[in-house]
Amino acid sequence: MTIATEVCVVGGGPGGRALALALGRLGRRVVLLEQRAGAARIFRGESISPDGVRLLAGLGVLERVREHAHEVRRLEITDGGARVLDIRFETFPYAYRHPVELAQPVLLSALARATAEQGRCTVLEPASAVELLRDGGTVRGVRATTPDGPVEIRADVTVGADGRYSTVRRLCGIERGARRTDLDRDVVWMKLPFPAAWDRCAYRVRISSGRHGLFLPSTDGTLRVGLNIPKGGLRELRSGGLGLLHARLAELAPELEQEAVAALRSWSDTTLLDIFTTEVRRWSAPGVVLIGDAAHTLSPILGQGVNHALADAVALAPLLAEALAEPRSARPAALAAAALTFQQARQGAVRRSRALQLRQERMFGIEAPIAAALRRAVYRTVNASPALQRRVFAPAYFPGQRPAPADRPLRTEQRT
Repeated sequence: MTIATEVCVVGGGPGGRALALALGRLGRRVVLLEQRAGAARIFRGESISPDGVRLLAGLGVLERVREHAHEVRRLEITDGGARVLDIRFETFPYAYRHPVELAQPVLLSALARATAEQGRCTVLEPASAVELLRDGGTVRGVRATTPDGPVEIRADVTVGADGRYSTVRRLCGIERGARRTDLDRDVVWMKLPFPAAWDRCAYRVRISSGRHGLFLPSTDGTLRVGLNIPKGGLRELRSGGLGLLHARLAELAPELEQEAVAALRSWSDTTLLDIFTTEVRRWSAPGVVLIGDAAHTLSPILGQGVNHALADAVALAPLLAEALAEPRSARPAALAAAALTFQQARQGAVRRSRALQLRQERMFGIEAPIAAALRRAVYRTVNASPALQRRVFAPAYFPGQRPAPADRPLRTEQRT
């Protein structure tokens, strides 16, 4: 079977779904391929930044997910048993101020329903891209496998929205220009019962010497925990048995010791996330554009992956739509120019987020007592200065927003 379309989007995560929706709103025809049926995707990332909330509102899906979203009002860092930073998102002068936690199956379903209502997107799921269709040096679509047999999708432009291990990136040759940077840590993810004494509307970072962990509220009422371990250190951790895992958690959060022992009964209750960043020199090739993790894999610090994927989709859609409005003979050049403009518009924000993540990673990993004392002093200084808080956190949480005028009331995104 052969399907002709304007845009083939490979990958049905938040970026791919948002792009299909945005293109449909602009009147363009899309085919979207997703490897897994429905929303049966495995995710750890549920955090949507305030700017991500703004983007969802612009896409018209915020109201669809509002009742399922959990608003976060604080970011707290505790170092050596002492709270050194307590950020209150309500104090930031932006229209959308609060992050939310939102289960990705809920988000994906909302994006899918909104896209289906437009009637401009054909979704093939499960479907896996296995080959790029080429005309000379230009990609003209993909060949995919489906339960009903092979399908060829012929398209003016193919978008790789297929994540950190992107098949499209590899098949089109852009992989050769990618630079992978392994961070010093991996993350062991797990879920625990939420402690009764904790604020359910707070992100927590706990640091002890060179160890740290992330503690995030989940929409299902549990606590998501990301325990950082040395790169490649899972074997050593597992050699100490579950008791060592319980002890590491108790070192960071003593109040979770009983919950950890009760909930973590085998290593199958945990998942390892290999932490690295990927920088792709050029996000496009003739007939192909990459977005989200396929173009710029980020670490989980400050939960930036989903938000940058949404921002990529919203930025790319109008550029592609304008290029596709050109006469067919002019489209290849117009699409190439659109892809370049897209990268130029987005790579600065991605670089700033990556730099902030790497700085925080280095800060969290400090072990020397004098350096750790300096780290605590830095966090306390930021905590005492609203201006410094905006300078440090605005690039991560509010990159697409300008401060609201003093006489304009700030918007309430969610109350849970």
